[in-house]
Amino acid sequence: MRVYILMFSIALLSSACVSSKKYKELLQQQKVCSDDLAKFKQSSQDFETTSKDLQVKFDVAQSQLTKLKMDTSALGTSFRKASNDFQETRKEFDELTKSFEKYKSLGSKETNALQKQLEQKNIELQKKSEALVDLDAELKSKEKLLEEREARVNELEELLKRQDNALKTLRKKVSDALIGFENKGLKVEQKNGKIYVSMEAKLLFKSGSITVEAEGKSALVQIGKALENEKDLEIVVEGHTDTDKLTSTAFPRNNWELSVLRATSVVEILLNNSKMNPVKLVASGRSEFLPVDPSDKAKNRRIEIIISPDLNALYEIISNN
Repeated sequence: MRVYILMFSIALLSSACVSSKKYKELLQQQKVCSDDLAKFKQSSQDFETTSKDLQVKFDVAQSQLTKLKMDTSALGTSFRKASNDFQETRKEFDELTKSFEKYKSLGSKETNALQKQLEQKNIELQKKSEALVDLDAELKSKEKLLEEREARVNELEELLKRQDNALKTLRKKVSDALIGFENKGLKVEQKNGKIYVSMEAKLLFKSGSITVEAEGKSALVQIGKALENEKDLEIVVEGHTDTDKLTSTAFPRNNWELSVLRATSVVEILLNNSKMNPVKLVASGRSEFLPVDPSDKAKNRRIEIIISPDLNALYEIISNN
């Protein structure tokens, strides 16, 4: 993108109609646009990375939770079995103790044999008691870990749900603001964790023009009003053209300039007719190189307003875990 903005600035310099002062102003605008675009690209990459990281962490946590539930269930079964074994051994020990009391009046040979059995059972009982204590401690540890994992999975699930609901609400808000333009080349979609407002060029511009027509301006004013109080958003306005080449010696001279200048015109209307924060807006051009339908030029001539949500909540939860 920087290359095309630079080409645009050089073209301005080469024009005899552009003064040195005007060139310097445009050069400064180019630098600001370039910096803003670089910041948005980084933010967009961070969003994609964060979104993928969050989904991976959610999947891993879900898998761990499932395994932990199985482990806890198996450990609970082992604990119950060990507890039953302990009770059985305890019962045998008690019976041997009674037998020992009953038969201790017998000869020393029988008494010694019975006492050995009693001692063996006592040792066995002690071992099972210790094993039971260990199992009980492990089971409690697993149950605590299970609670923590469940809380973690629920937190991630709730965050994803809130993000999705917030986007759906915002999409409805934008769609409601544009009810009068449904059949005039305007479409609102939610995909890839973002909202896309696509406006065909016929709604906004005359052929080859960068001046927004009255009806298109009305739609943009409604979009600006719908978004002006949404603080935690980043918005990119992308200009797109068809493959028809421009041959004019005046600006715009080619599809790159046309796409960028149209995007800039849209941004100016959004800012001039709302309280939107200009820091959150980026104007960029894609020329002819990102068509939505290669067989339909009219659909490819468009403006796309791409609305991305705030990522602070996602960054925070991923950073803390």
